[in-house]
Amino acid sequence: MYRYNQFYIDGTWQAPSSADTIDVLNPANAELCAQTASAQHADVDAAISAAKKAFVTWSRTTATQRSQFINAIADEMQARIDELTDAISTTMGCPRHLALDIQVQGSIDAFRQFADMTSYLDESHTENGIMQIHAPVGVCVLINPWNYPLSQLVGKLGPALATGCTVVLKPAEQTPLQDLILADIADKVGLPAGVLNVITGVGQNIGEYLCSHPDVDMVSFTGSTGAGIKVAQAASTTVKRVCQELGGKSPYIITEDADLEAAVRYGVEDVMINSGQTCCALTRMLVPQSKYDDAVAIAKAVALENVVGDPRSDEVTMGPLSSHLQQQRVRDYIQAGIDEGATLVTGGLDVPEHLQQGAYVLPTIFADVHNDMKIAREEIFGPVLCMIPYQDEQQAITIANDTVFGLSSGVYAKDHASAIAIARQIRAGQCYIQGSYFNTNAPFGGFKQSGNGREWGREGLREFVEVQTFVIE
Repeated sequence: MYRYNQFYIDGTWQAPSSADTIDVLNPANAELCAQTASAQHADVDAAISAAKKAFVTWSRTTATQRSQFINAIADEMQARIDELTDAISTTMGCPRHLALDIQVQGSIDAFRQFADMTSYLDESHTENGIMQIHAPVGVCVLINPWNYPLSQLVGKLGPALATGCTVVLKPAEQTPLQDLILADIADKVGLPAGVLNVITGVGQNIGEYLCSHPDVDMVSFTGSTGAGIKVAQAASTTVKRVCQELGGKSPYIITEDADLEAAVRYGVEDVMINSGQTCCALTRMLVPQSKYDDAVAIAKAVALENVVGDPRSDEVTMGPLSSHLQQQRVRDYIQAGIDEGATLVTGGLDVPEHLQQGAYVLPTIFADVHNDMKIAREEIFGPVLCMIPYQDEQQAITIANDTVFGLSSGVYAKDHASAIAIARQIRAGQCYIQGSYFNTNAPFGGFKQSGNGREWGREGLREFVEVQTFVIE
């Protein structure tokens, strides 16, 4: 069992101000797998104070120095890839072989990309007697989710370090280990004291205090829309910057002339990966009425290809959900879909006897879904796909946009040009064209209640800088 009874603050491992602890359960078997300290307000104050002090010197480092530290951290992450993989698979249930590739190796590779962006802070532009430069935003609180805990950490920490910001990391209490391992890595490579501070705690206890703290300049948060609203409200009292990646109910339009077999397979696999716990999952599949029955049959067959079980097995493609609480939440939505009259094609409420100790939900597909149903309007965050028929292309676009969310979307048509023409009419921050996949070079973020700001790529980097203007003539 992993046991961390200290926080990493100001370059040292420090005892917490309270004896309170947080138990972390393995969702595959409900056994205790880790225990961490539980931060109180005094611990938050100490971490933020360290970050504020360190900002004075870290913000003045050269691009080369920051790049060297980022690469050094990435090298050490690579050396400890098995430890990072085991930590994530054990605490959130992703099958280990998938966690290794998707959750960990991809994150290490993405972190290295920010080493090449450190010179952005040195760029300037002078025109008509006005000079514009870039300055780091300051002390940043990074609050990470449990579904892709290392990837989301990297997507925030990378640009923060690259631009000369200092940070306080607060991982989700369900998946704290990768942040603590990263603190150990930062210490090993000699990252200056106070640049990176890691505290573990319960969001309800310290979240508002973190976000409202007067010495914090920015909060970057990934989580539910409801939690995001609370973050924004807390941050507003000191008018700090807030970057949020929140919920989604992303539409996926398959056109009449698309390769139906390939399009449906892509859509089902997209939803089922990570046991459906993906914020940009294409959970509303919109299919022409003329192809609908065939699409449902294909979707069922693809869903049944999944092997659900122990995440330690190389044969398993779907592990448990992140917790029994999340399992119950998803089961409640499945029951709501049944009650609303949607047709349960496969999956549902029952799981095999040998899986009942864990937080498992089988791949579930609903047909005959209308866009006004609860399961079509609210984020389920589990392996549940809603299949919705449409009559013509314009109706499909209308259904796609009929949502309070706007994080992601997808279009599969006869070719790229046709798909892009439809994608331009969808109100979402990203669109996956012809079966494409998540790319850390692409800016990621949403419209409407899916958040504000962007992560990844140069747009994600810009979230961590202020524009400073010198009037020189």
